[in-house]
Amino acid sequence: MAEETMEAYEKEINESLAKQKKIEDQEDLGWDRLRAEMSSKTPIEVEIIEAVKGGCVAYAEGIRGFIPASRLSGRYVDDLDSFVGKRINILVTEADQESGKLILSARELIRAQEADARNKKIASLLPGNIVYGTVESVMPYGAFVSLGDGISGLVHISEFVERRIQSPSELVKEGDKVKVRIKGIKDGKISLSMKGLITDPKAPEQRPEEESTEREYSSGVEATTSLGSLLSGIKLD
Repeated sequence: MAEETMEAYEKEINESLAKQKKIEDQEDLGWDRLRAEMSSKTPIEVEIIEAVKGGCVAYAEGIRGFIPASRLSGRYVDDLDSFVGKRINILVTEADQESGKLILSARELIRAQEADARNKKIASLLPGNIVYGTVESVMPYGAFVSLGDGISGLVHISEFVERRIQSPSELVKEGDKVKVRIKGIKDGKISLSMKGLITDPKAPEQRPEEESTEREYSSGVEATTSLGSLLSGIKLD
């Protein structure tokens, strides 16, 4: 009976060791894959399972990894709980099996996507095109206008109206929805113009020369009419 009990115990121990060895082998294989994916910069899809201090937790290749809050998106994330349960694509940025340290990041992939979308948008903008945008900021030398997809252009102070202005703030303020013309694109920088597309409150309604001509014309008509009226009452023999 004791012998059977010992055999059963040894069998249990051996099965436990074999199971542990299998887990370790799988873990080793997981780390090998992670190092390879880090080297090749291969994106991996993971599910965020938990929000912790400073970031979120996700498993990649069966290994528990940490995604810092600054790398969950293209910019720092405050609301970590909103990511729990989401599936996102990440890159392995650090895989240290000895210390068990696995750091993941989605930031590089998201920024690459944003840059691609930005380049496509810029490629679609041609000089002369008229587009809509929102004034982001007003500076002494001009105003920056957001055209969407992270793209902004500058309306130089000389490109608002035909007359010379002291400051762009005379005509626009931050948050204004405006219509602009693509003036040019160079080295990824977009120059814009509002000439002819924005109302100038100080634009003269009528030039003085035109007013003078009209007055002279009116006076001439009145003079002719008055002289005709006088002559009509005179009979010549």
